Amino acid sequence: MRRGIFAGSAVAVLLLTAGCGTADKPSGAGNAVVPVGGSQQLGAADGSGDAYGAGSGYGTNPGAAPAGGAGSGPAGQLKAQQVADLGTTVTDSAGFTLYRFDKDTPKPPKSACEGDCATAWPPVAADEATAGEGIDGGLLGSVARADGTRQLTLAGWPVYRYAKDTKPGDTLGEGVGGTWHALGPDGKPAAAAKAEPAPDPKEETKEEPKEEAELSVNPNATLGHVVADAEGRTLYRFDKDSAWPMKIGCVGACLDTWKPAAPVDKSKVNGIADELIGKVKRPDGTEQLTIDCWPVYSFTGDAKPGDITGHNKQGLWFAVTEKGKKAKVS
Repeated sequence: MRRGIFAGSAVAVLLLTAGCGTADKPSGAGNAVVPVGGSQQLGAADGSGDAYGAGSGYGTNPGAAPAGGAGSGPAGQLKAQQVADLGTTVTDSAGFTLYRFDKDTPKPPKSACEGDCATAWPPVAADEATAGEGIDGGLLGSVARADGTRQLTLAGWPVYRYAKDTKPGDTLGEGVGGTWHALGPDGKPAAAAKAEPAPDPKEETKEEPKEEAELSVNPNATLGHVVADAEGRTLYRFDKDSAWPMKIGCVGACLDTWKPAAPVDKSKVNGIADELIGKVKRPDGTEQLTIDCWPVYSFTGDAKPGDITGHNKQGLWFAVTEKGKKAKVS
């Protein structure tokens, strides 16, 4: 039992000492043909009352699409068009407005518009649909309907025309039943996109003030990367100090030339691993910054930020790297 206790103590010491000295969708407009594979098979819609906008939702007993109106032909090349009060809407090659239905789902794509609903809102066939100006071809896809046909999707949303739109540019389907909306180029309702406030150019260029780093790693043409304090002064380590056990060798008159670096906030350190940042209590009770358990100092002989005149001073003082090591002449 006693041997077990001693073994546990040894492990604990090893754990305590281990903290120091450890660091020795394709985008772009164009004529992109709609993919026809990989979509989910649809189930039939329930066809109940307001599920797809009964009555005012798509028109009572709508019957066939009006002659010369929006029908079920190929969409051709889709376009993004500006429409008053709606913003940018998607149209087919003939200029008829295209719509989306809030009861559908984009992930996975699924249509809830069947039967009479599909008469009032003819699904747009995926065949021969391509992306024109203002349309991201990577957002086009297709979904299989219950009757086996494939319906065009945009950003996953099944796409429809409205039978009561009798000429290009009509948007009579906007807002019908509170669930049908002219389609925007991103798959969202066009009116919703227009309602979003335009970004303020001043806000876009405004940069958040950068918080000054208290400790950073700076490039040096001679030594490579060396650690510097908030004022850009190079920091050094002293061979008469030790990292483990931690020992301070610079006291008394030494401190006239070599100034102990103050501890830093780890959240304001750039380029140095958090676990290497520490502090040690000096003989006079003050605290000093350590990097990988080595106490670090600035040199009064450095006249300006970036100076390294203290490096290899007396063969004992060396600029320190982000790993706590002595910098070497490159």
